[in-house]
Amino acid sequence: MKIRTLNDYLKETYGEKIYKIALNGGFTCPNRDGTIGTNGCIFCSGQGSGEFAEDAELSVTEQIERGKKRVSEKIRDGRYIAYFQAFTNTYAPAARLRDLFTEAIHHPDVAILSVATRPDCLPEETVSLLTELNRIKPVWVELGLQTIHERTAAYIRRGYPLTVYDDAVKRLKAAGLTVIVHVILCLPGENESDMLETVRYVADSGVDGIKLQLLQVLKGTDLAVDYLAGKFSLPSLDEYCDLICKCLRLLPEDVVVHRLTGDGDKKLLLAPEWCADKKRVLNTLRRRIAEA
Repeated sequence: MKIRTLNDYLKETYGEKIYKIALNGGFTCPNRDGTIGTNGCIFCSGQGSGEFAEDAELSVTEQIERGKKRVSEKIRDGRYIAYFQAFTNTYAPAARLRDLFTEAIHHPDVAILSVATRPDCLPEETVSLLTELNRIKPVWVELGLQTIHERTAAYIRRGYPLTVYDDAVKRLKAAGLTVIVHVILCLPGENESDMLETVRYVADSGVDGIKLQLLQVLKGTDLAVDYLAGKFSLPSLDEYCDLICKCLRLLPEDVVVHRLTGDGDKKLLLAPEWCADKKRVLNTLRRRIAEA
């Protein structure tokens, strides 16, 4: 089976491999500050899924330079994706977002600005700002959907209905922005049919890219409490590879696959233990996809 990976897309478009630098804009989330909730999504770590992001106390430029040093053994004199990763990266007044995003996009080594956010945190003034910046360099908007099933969304405390996702994708695409959607596979209570239904829905919604994320149980999360209580189990590597192949068959050829699994902090990882060996997991996935 042939898929369009992120590396393939970047080499086709830019003629080289482009590395991602995870940035921290010092944001929070409506699911943490009391607007929707206070404990965040059930799976989310205390760092808002930004364990590998740079220090929010540094300026954006300082974070980018520090990120460049981290990958200096892999790339020199290259270009980068400035990825605002931690928490909800449009959850602030447009004026503040303008300062942060403009500093990132004008960095001479940045080729792409990527912003991870929630579909319910995209007011019109923010979409207008992202559209304006997209005329300078490409802007990607990454939406945390995770699932289309409302019962699961309620369990994970997502905090918005599917109609909000639909509206966000429609407005972002109309503005000419690149849309990438995060889907979490193997959420408690979902069977294979449920997961494939989510992937099919995302594929049909007209997005540009997808991130398929294996559910990881991290220490200190409410999800960990349920896992340790035996309320759900997680797949083996072989089972997960089978599931990924079925998901990929549902995607149009032009949809870019940004991720096939997770890359969580090993110090926090509780389960599944096999996903800590990233090299083995990716090599196994690639082999199975090639054979499918």
